[in-house]
Formats: sequence, structure tokens, C-alpha cells
Amino acid sequence: MAMSDEHLLDFDKERLEHWDGEHAARLLQGSDAAMYRNHLEIAQWIDGWVDEMEASASANLNPEHEKGVITGVRAIAAHLRQADLLPDGVLLQGS
Repeated sequence: MAMSDEHLLDFDKERLEHWDGEHAARLLQGSDAAMYRNHLEIAQWIDGWVDEMEASASANLNPEHEKGVITGVRAIAAHLRQADLLPDGVLLQGS
């Protein structure tokens, strides 16, 4: 079952450098809507995975390494939510 737009957009916007809710709403109605929804779903999955990782911090992992992984993965989720990886997104311009 497809998630509602409200559910897909239910996240902490303070973690994002460049959030534009109006732009997101337009994207959810535009030609790349299916891809953007997919990116939002992936970002939600990433959040859950990172939350799980933080909750079950393993003594086998170097804490600095784990912190770096979490920071990097959260950055990927942010780029997905900001539509930076959609066609014409800021990270794909010029590629």
C-alpha cells in the first residue's frame, strides 16, 4: 500500500540544509512524482536503519567509525528528501 504524502513528509526538517516544502509538494504532483516518492521511502528506511544501529551500538565497532557512518548515511537521506538526486537535482546537474 502506498504511503500518504503526509506520511512521506513526516520527518525532522531541521536536519536538512535546504528544505522547501512548497517545492516538495510540487514534486509530488509532477512528472518525477513516483521517483521522488521512492526517494522519500528510501530516506524513511534509512532513518529506521540508523535508529536501529544507534540503539544497538556494538562493542565491536569503533565509535568514531560508527559516528561517521551514521553522519554519512543521514546525509544521503537528506539529499533524497531535498530532491537533490532527482533528474535536474542539484547533485546531478552537469552529469
